[in-house]
Amino acid sequence: MTNLKRIKKLLDKNLNILNPESIFIDPKVDIDRISGENVTIYPGVRIFGEKTLICKGVELGKEAPVTIENTYIGPDTSLKGGFFQDACFVGNNSFGSGAHVRGGTIFEEQASAAHCVGLKQTILFPFVTLGSLINFCDCLMAGGTDRKNHSEVGSSYIHFNYTPNQDKATPSMMGNVFKGVLLNQNPIFLGGQGGLVGPCQIGFGCLTVAGSIIRKDELKNDKILLGGSLKEASISRGARIYNNVPRIFNHNVSYIAGLISLLNWYREVRSLFIKDFFSNQLYSGMITTLEAAIMERIRRFHEFIDKLEQNDREKQKHIIEKFHQNKQFLIEQIKADFSYSMPEIDINEDDYIKWIKQLDSKKASRISRWLYSIEYKIVEKIKI
Repeated sequence: MTNLKRIKKLLDKNLNILNPESIFIDPKVDIDRISGENVTIYPGVRIFGEKTLICKGVELGKEAPVTIENTYIGPDTSLKGGFFQDACFVGNNSFGSGAHVRGGTIFEEQASAAHCVGLKQTILFPFVTLGSLINFCDCLMAGGTDRKNHSEVGSSYIHFNYTPNQDKATPSMMGNVFKGVLLNQNPIFLGGQGGLVGPCQIGFGCLTVAGSIIRKDELKNDKILLGGSLKEASISRGARIYNNVPRIFNHNVSYIAGLISLLNWYREVRSLFIKDFFSNQLYSGMITTLEAAIMERIRRFHEFIDKLEQNDREKQKHIIEKFHQNKQFLIEQIKADFSYSMPEIDINEDDYIKWIKQLDSKKASRISRWLYSIEYKIVEKIKI
């Protein structure tokens, strides 16, 4: 089938394609996975991949050309310009032009980003907002209760996720999973022209002052964080020497455990909101993307351990052995069934966000304890 014939099939489904001659549709794309309901495609859009899903109300390329590759795009989402690969947008998302979004990225409901934002292995809970000119890879951000009271990352912010030792065992978590999914926590604000040195953890309600570089965890909630610049100095540099290896190790374990608890939330709760072909495929995309994100974190964790073996084996022998003894356990937890301890849940609302917002405090607390128990089981077994 030629490109023109593929485009004609889309036009026959009543897609609004403003300049059909300017669009390219990869032969691998399944036309049945593209909704014909209120979808608008502007000139210069390129769509690749058999996994690509485009739900109703989607708008592509309003500000600049867009390239989509094996990306799941939920309803009423606008991707205005840039490159999107192996990502998942759950719905009502907005992303400005100049985007560069790669694998393991999940935008939950109403999460958004402005222009010139680079993401990979990034998970944003509902309502989280990213400004412009941001690099925010290898992290998860929760917090906030609605569109007016949302967690935000200021413009020109960077998550430092690549170390001088050439590893990415640097995932950072803003908030946490077991409370964040309930949408009842204070928002987190990361001030513009600042940065966060991973791995790091920031509590709900924390605010980092604009221009600050944060290098330390803040596990308490509702704190104002200031990070100054380093003093000028010139000192000898040891090749590939890690400081505070147990902290790095435990942060990676905790982050992976958090993603595994989120995976169980998706399986046991989000699955209950499937109502048609497109919502089913979008749910499958969320699971696929999150499982891939967990495996990526384990891979990066392993690379970190390999560097310890090569450069500091005797000193870090017990940590190296701890990882190798538990790597397979971590992988097995991706498929593990934690539903036996899950509290009873009644779904009396078609809308996921509305359902969460109407949970009473007792039900919300039971759900939080269930998710925390998943994390606790994993962390307590492996942590140093």
